[in-house]
Amino acid sequence: MAGAEELSPSALAGELSAAIVQARSDAREDPFGNPVLRVTLWLTRKMDRGEVTLADTAALIRQLGRAALADRAARVAAYVGLERNESEAYAALARRVADEASASAQPFEAYAAALARVRFAAVFTAHPTFGMSRAVAHALAELASNEGEATALRAADLSFRPDAAITLQDEFEQARFSVRNARDAIDRLNAAFLAEARARWPQRWRELRPRALLLASWVGCDTDGRTDIGWWDTLRYRLESKRGQFFRLLEKLPEAPATAEVRALVEDALAAVERQLALCPPLNSKPEIAALQAFSLALVGEREAALPEASKLVAALDKAIVLAEDEATAEALILARAGAIAHGVSIALPHFRLNASQLHNAMRGVISLDEEPAQPAQRRAFLAAVNQALAKVKPTPVDFGALAVERASAARMMMMVAQIVKHVDGSRPVRFLIAETETGYTLLSALYLARRFGIADLVEISPLFETSDALEQGPRIIDEALRSPHWRDYLKRHGRLCVQFGYSDSGRYIGQVAATFWVERLRSRILELLQRYGLTDIELVIFDTHGESAGRGAHPDSLSDRLAYLDPEWPRRAFAKAGVKVTRETSFQGSDGYLLFGTKGLAGATVARIAEAVFADAAAGADDPIYAEPDFATEFFQTVREEMTHLVDDPGYAALIGTFGPSLLDKTGSRPAARQSDAGGPTVIRHPRELRAIPNNAILQQLGWLANSVHGIGQAAARAPELFASMRESSERFGRAYRLAANAMANSDLDVLRAYLDTLDAGSWFDRARRTEKEGRRDELLAVAETLARLDLAPSLRRLFWRFASDRLKLKEAAGEPPAMPVRLVALHTLRLSLLHRIWLSATHIPDFRPYAGVTRELLLERILRLDMAGALALLGQIFPLNPDPALGLDFGEPAGPREGGAYAAFHRDVVEPMRECFGLLREVSGAIQHEIGAFG
Repeated sequence: MAGAEELSPSALAGELSAAIVQARSDAREDPFGNPVLRVTLWLTRKMDRGEVTLADTAALIRQLGRAALADRAARVAAYVGLERNESEAYAALARRVADEASASAQPFEAYAAALARVRFAAVFTAHPTFGMSRAVAHALAELASNEGEATALRAADLSFRPDAAITLQDEFEQARFSVRNARDAIDRLNAAFLAEARARWPQRWRELRPRALLLASWVGCDTDGRTDIGWWDTLRYRLESKRGQFFRLLEKLPEAPATAEVRALVEDALAAVERQLALCPPLNSKPEIAALQAFSLALVGEREAALPEASKLVAALDKAIVLAEDEATAEALILARAGAIAHGVSIALPHFRLNASQLHNAMRGVISLDEEPAQPAQRRAFLAAVNQALAKVKPTPVDFGALAVERASAARMMMMVAQIVKHVDGSRPVRFLIAETETGYTLLSALYLARRFGIADLVEISPLFETSDALEQGPRIIDEALRSPHWRDYLKRHGRLCVQFGYSDSGRYIGQVAATFWVERLRSRILELLQRYGLTDIELVIFDTHGESAGRGAHPDSLSDRLAYLDPEWPRRAFAKAGVKVTRETSFQGSDGYLLFGTKGLAGATVARIAEAVFADAAAGADDPIYAEPDFATEFFQTVREEMTHLVDDPGYAALIGTFGPSLLDKTGSRPAARQSDAGGPTVIRHPRELRAIPNNAILQQLGWLANSVHGIGQAAARAPELFASMRESSERFGRAYRLAANAMANSDLDVLRAYLDTLDAGSWFDRARRTEKEGRRDELLAVAETLARLDLAPSLRRLFWRFASDRLKLKEAAGEPPAMPVRLVALHTLRLSLLHRIWLSATHIPDFRPYAGVTRELLLERILRLDMAGALALLGQIFPLNPDPALGLDFGEPAGPREGGAYAAFHRDVVEPMRECFGLLREVSGAIQHEIGAFG
């Protein structure tokens, strides 16, 4: 037998990979066996014999995870097209835009107009998707772009888990780092536009004001589903953004006589902002009213000195550009002016977000109707009432005192926006996003509050369509709002209609492949409504929110494919034909999204791909055959939707993701922790709606079956297999959607899923107990089996597996053998299963005890089987305390007698600590799996 000290991670990885390949091969002749469980048992026995220690396991996880990180870095580089020269890409784009402008009667004016129109905004969002530590995120970006040392990836203590405590400040700082890289890349793009103009129009190039690409962020401004962000916290982040803009200006402006006035203006403004920030209450505090008063007086008193909007700054830059004696100074000033025109006195524009129910609650004092406004029988009454209220509403002055005492969250947010545009940055309208919009009443309610607080012209109200009902009823919701003369007048005054499409909830409820169809359909219906109401002269702003995973709508092939997937060619051409201008916005979320801007090289390539996409001719392109087969498309995507709807309501699906799935994940964001049940421990998930989209998707990734991206496609393909095969080959739109699902299939494996399901089946443990020959193992296995029998999960899980297997077999029939899960990813799953089994078997050695705080041994074992290890280990420490000897080291006047190490020292050494260590490694595996897949959630 090889000693543990002789075992290298590479040798063990080779053994494990060979075992997986062999087991998969043998499974072809043994349909009743599971190759993943077979390898798990092989690994468990090696651990039992001492051939593989927990230290060996940790080293193996690091080996596999490092390999996953290296591959992910290569994929990220390819994803953004890093191999293409950034400068050449920018220059080629500038030449093409200038060539197109030269075909017009006034070439320079056409060129200037093409650059001055906002075409795209990258929005840095911060849902809980910070699945890797900041050190690993930076190192991964460096590795992808061959910049820096990436030393964190070679450290002996490398961890794949996220930072232990992720605060809102951490999220803001990470977003700010990426925003700075993105702003620099946009400057380099704009410099290429200036260079092209300088060559063609040397007398006029200084007139250019490019702002085709913008940046925005909702970090610190998103209060949907959270109450832990005070209004002073949000104001702090807006001031931090302002400070970042001023710092950046001072860094970028050259020392020259022409820049002296601008420098003095910015330095004074920066000093004023610093004084305001000094009086801002600390984050996550509950300040006294006196502290809020002092902060408010600083905001009001320093308002003008701190530059409350960008006009004074832009005017100073205009003057400096005229005075600049050399082209380099002029270029730096023009780029600074472009940044101020685009972003005001902020480093990125703000997006505020809240939930529709919060708006409805704020309106209860205005509209005295007791029912829910989305109920069909009540819709007309609510719409009539809010239109009457809009006809009567008068602006009300807002001060910080009123903001400090306001209780309704929606009114408080609107008041806060009023104070921000008045005292911090009123350069551009503020986006006001409303989650779960399911009635036009919600939009009119937001307009009522905006008018009440006098900022209707400075707030862009945007519904978020992401639930199944909202995607279906979206046209009706917008129609309800457009019937209101108040809403139409509001849109005309702004010249823009803003809408947001969410791929997270829509994907998990109706399937990602179906979601893209319904979102496209909704875009087309919006165009019809604009035409019906004579509003084709207003601009449509479409904000697509998603994560970086296939399960959240980010196409895995390339960034170019991702942008094309989100903005399909057919509706793009339809908008162009109708003369409706469209601005596109896309989210980059958490450490996965920020990764694409993690270095100068990555940010430059990302901005290049975005610019190439949004400057493309919207009317160009060949007809796609999928649109010639509307019956096939409708039936296909409707079938996927129906299958996902049935799946979401399947009790086995809730058991799959809710039993121990949430415990596989570390906390990956600043949101408050999950609610606890009255009996202790995490709330039992009884329906997927009780989970947010990100953990829902992350659990599916961790269990080896990305259901929200793959389920239902087999059933849909089986209805017209020949047409399905034809569309995959001939339709770029359909083929791109299928390739997203195929990527998810490559990270899914029925044998892996079945291994987790069988782990939750008492019968598997009884079978193992019947055949074990290891002394003492039978009692352990029986104890696990009896606990699982009480949970009674197996019947519903078995039916769920049949549902998944049936769909996969039908897809295999229509599309051939699906891509296989990589061996390294299977190895990680087998490692985690062996660690999970070891935890459960160790738990059977917990001695019996009298009920403690309502917890019995049986309930404690159930919590451990659900992997609620933090709570279970804390309880074990209380029930079986490891007390240090209080007399140790004290002089009692006689020679020291025998000292016990504590009554439960052996129990903690042999049971509790190994469980703790195994659980830590189990979470390390979860981190490594996210790098194999390429995103969290």
